[in-house]
Amino acid sequence: MNETELEVKKIVCEAGKRLSTSGLVAGTWGNISCRVDDDTMVITPSGVNYDTASEADMVVVNLHNMEYQGQHKPSTEVGLHAKIYLTRKEVNAIIHTHSMNASTVAAARREVPPILDDMAQIVGPSIRVAEYALPGTKKITNNTVKALRGRNAVLMANHGALAVGRDIEEAFTTCLVLEKACKAFIEAEFMGGAKSINKFEAHIMHQYYLRKYSKKKR
Repeated sequence: MNETELEVKKIVCEAGKRLSTSGLVAGTWGNISCRVDDDTMVITPSGVNYDTASEADMVVVNLHNMEYQGQHKPSTEVGLHAKIYLTRKEVNAIIHTHSMNASTVAAARREVPPILDDMAQIVGPSIRVAEYALPGTKKITNNTVKALRGRNAVLMANHGALAVGRDIEEAFTTCLVLEKACKAFIEAEFMGGAKSINKFEAHIMHQYYLRKYSKKKR
């Protein structure tokens, strides 16, 4: 194993522990990965608790054929992570969560319009909902990748949410902004419904963020 893979294993392992304490997941639910290079990623293992996991538990996966190295199987959503890396060259980190507010909106299958400035900037001009499919299947992979186009986060119908970033910090920030936006969307329903930012202005904010505000590398 090369030095880069070891470094990325450490990043993913530490991110898993951080995810466990963030309140965005419970137990072994959810998963995290980081890109190593154009052919390889490191992803959290299936069924291993984040709190007790070590760097050695993280799994190195080939993006093209799903062959893996490690003592554990990779997360069941390994195919989804791989396809995102193959289709989104700017993405270097992916976090899948089952956070409460995002999961609630995903269960309602409601697209979130651009209701907050930071959501429009970081996530994009809306938060789409990927059509439902069984976890770990090609269908859920295709549905999620489609709904993620032009966005840095997506809701997965009746399942949870997924966020991407140019590095692990940006992916975490996106997760938190996504959860905040979903909470605001739910609570605004009790006050007559959330009022959207103009979609064109939301698009401009997102493009400014991507191109000018925070050029990041993993």
